[in-house]
Amino acid sequence: MQSSTIDPSKTALNYHHEVEATDHHKAHPDLRMFGVVVFLIAESMIFLGLFGAFLIYKSTLPAWPPEGTPELELLLPGVNTINLIASSFVMHRGQSAIKKNDESGLRLWFGITALMGALFLVGQVYEYGHLGFGLTTNLFTSCFFVLTGFHGLHVTVGLLLILTVLGRSLKPKHYSGEKHFGVEAAELYWHFVDVVWIILFTLVYLL
Repeated sequence: MQSSTIDPSKTALNYHHEVEATDHHKAHPDLRMFGVVVFLIAESMIFLGLFGAFLIYKSTLPAWPPEGTPELELLLPGVNTINLIASSFVMHRGQSAIKKNDESGLRLWFGITALMGALFLVGQVYEYGHLGFGLTTNLFTSCFFVLTGFHGLHVTVGLLLILTVLGRSLKPKHYSGEKHFGVEAAELYWHFVDVVWIILFTLVYLL
């Protein structure tokens, strides 16, 4: 009967390779947040293009908005702006909570943020229904719907990210003070949406 023996040198060699692979994996930098930042920079370029087009129309056309365009109301968009800005501060409290391993605090503050984001979208839909003009009324109204609608799409994506974080946080220890990339990514995206809205609100409603 043939003897089956294990070559100690091969075993040691395999073990050495496994240790090297493990060490290499541990030493590999986490570039996920860098990827999120690059994505947001790309999104910023799109918004900058839209804002630039809006400003060009405003500066070159004889009347902006064109004569006969119903005037935009400021009350509801102003309340929406305050709500969105406040939601960023609320969301940050959620990130601060998970850094202290406070999972219930994360769920509380992210839950409130989700509610505030949903209220923003409800307010925007309500405004659309009471504007007095449509997408094709004139160039200004087309720009209005493209800018606010594109931003509303981003708010919707941000809301889905928040709800995803909330769903994952129901699993014990999924997020902790040492492991909370999803929380940070969602918060950074939400801050981006907030800053874009402040610029949009200033250009479209105030100037």
